[in-house]
Amino acid sequence: MAGIDGALKDAMAIDGALGAALVDSTSGMALGMVGDSAGLDLQLAAAGTTDVVRAHQRAAEALGLHGEALEDSLTTLTHQYHLVRPLTSPGGNDLFLYLVLDRARANLAMARHHVRRIDAELVV
Repeated sequence: MAGIDGALKDAMAIDGALGAALVDSTSGMALGMVGDSAGLDLQLAAAGTTDVVRAHQRAAEALGLHGEALEDSLTTLTHQYHLVRPLTSPGGNDLFLYLVLDRARANLAMARHHVRRIDAELVV
């Protein structure tokens, strides 16, 4: 079982990881961040991504997708992947893991697998 710091360290061990944050989707505040890629403002990205998570939740409700949960969300940019995983672990309500990957170095399928494992092992 890993805490926030351990989970973020595990996230940064994923091939191509540029930054990671554990974010409260109710406030947009990051509970922890790691990464120092030039031009990447994780605090700002975490806050902005909160709006995306909320929009996904509102869309699911509007479509009547009761019982369906957002497993993860992917934003694909020219040079990066931005992967968002709402936490399902105990104590993870309203939290999500935000991971920024270098598209040239990352294996998206493996990154999703590792993020799923981090979620399963995280204790908040």
